[in-house]
Amino acid sequence: MIHPTADVSPQAKIGFGVRIWHQSQVREEAEIGDNCIISKNVYIDKGVKIGQNSKIQNNCSLYHGSVLENGVFIGPHCVLTNDKNPRAINADGSLKTDSDWEEGKILIKEGASLGARVVVLPGINIGQFAMIGAGSVITKDVPDFGLVYGNPARLMGFVCKCGKKISKQFEEKRSGEWCEKCVEKGK
Repeated sequence: MIHPTADVSPQAKIGFGVRIWHQSQVREEAEIGDNCIISKNVYIDKGVKIGQNSKIQNNCSLYHGSVLENGVFIGPHCVLTNDKNPRAINADGSLKTDSDWEEGKILIKEGASLGARVVVLPGINIGQFAMIGAGSVITKDVPDFGLVYGNPARLMGFVCKCGKKISKQFEEKRSGEWCEKCVEKGK
């Protein structure tokens, strides 16, 4: 379902069961996998790739060079940037164009979750099932299952696939990506 106020390029590839809400824009050559939700007022730039079962919350901007694997959650008001040296003009005062800059890519791996108002700088990889705290600025790669937050974000521990923080005691003896409760449940 695509809301009538959404602006979706005919050159975009939209998967089965995708829902695109009010006033969102999906540019040419963007690819959105099956069963994704693109919430209100989201901007998806040209060539952005989003894996299936992902959810992009209200007012996010995903600029070209961004790749999201399956099951990624992007909280409201997040920005995935792509310019390492942003400027409007060149040294001679002329307006910059696409040929004047080098695109920085972002990869967000399967199951990762970004809280509200996260900013991801160009050239960053975010690991599988990593959890990024609200308001964080990501300036370095995040490991699989890493829990990071702050400005700049720092590694504060690890999380389970279910999203719960893994205690220090359990983390030392864990043999995988599960918390104590999931292990008890036989996951």
